[in-house]
Amino acid sequence: MLSRLCLLLACLLPVGAAAGAEQALRVLVLDDAPPLSYRDESGQLTGFNVEIVRAICREIQASCQFEVTTQGAVVDAIAQGKADIAGVGLQQTAERQGKLIFAKAHYRSQSLWLAPRGVQPGQPGLRVAVVGGSEQESYARRQGWATLAVDTHGELAAPLLARQVQAAMVPMVSALHLHKSPAVRQLDLVPLVMRIPELAGDLAFGISPRRPALKEEIDAALDRIKRNGTYDRINSRFLPFRVS
Repeated sequence: MLSRLCLLLACLLPVGAAAGAEQALRVLVLDDAPPLSYRDESGQLTGFNVEIVRAICREIQASCQFEVTTQGAVVDAIAQGKADIAGVGLQQTAERQGKLIFAKAHYRSQSLWLAPRGVQPGQPGLRVAVVGGSEQESYARRQGWATLAVDTHGELAAPLLARQVQAAMVPMVSALHLHKSPAVRQLDLVPLVMRIPELAGDLAFGISPRRPALKEEIDAALDRIKRNGTYDRINSRFLPFRVS
């Protein structure tokens, strides 16, 4: 009788209702945006954002499956429920708030203008390199500036080196990575912090509107990894300064 009762209960329980069952989550990440998100020498995804997501997934006991996307595709993919989490630092613009749920901000960023000395934002006749789908591209277009959009942060150096553009607008951490290239350093680009509200501020992971309960879980997990030192260890591993 007892065995029959247990079998009946097992049939009635929904899949995944067993205690300790991990939830499966699809996470969109970039793979060419060092040091935030990229592939290491062995081809494995890593970087500041990737490792923060991994730490969160451990905290909420979720099986997170990473899928590579581009900056320009991530917002619509999450908004349409094609994945659960955008493991990309996104600024909370009015347009995006209507499409996504945002987790608690996990770092702050600023944008830099990189150009030869004397070449200033808004100067006539300039063409500016940006990453497609980024805040920098949106801002440049609103100003009516001529742009050359690349798919990934890792591709920003190419138009600068080929003299296809006279400047680039990039997040500060991307600028630091660009400066590691000897060829880029030879261009003698001067960094200028763009003190414009829409180009600086808190960045957060995006959450699909179809998974609203994830916000509370992710926010609590972020708090825990900051308290237990995991966040600081990841910060020190990938970035030369504190971003929280």
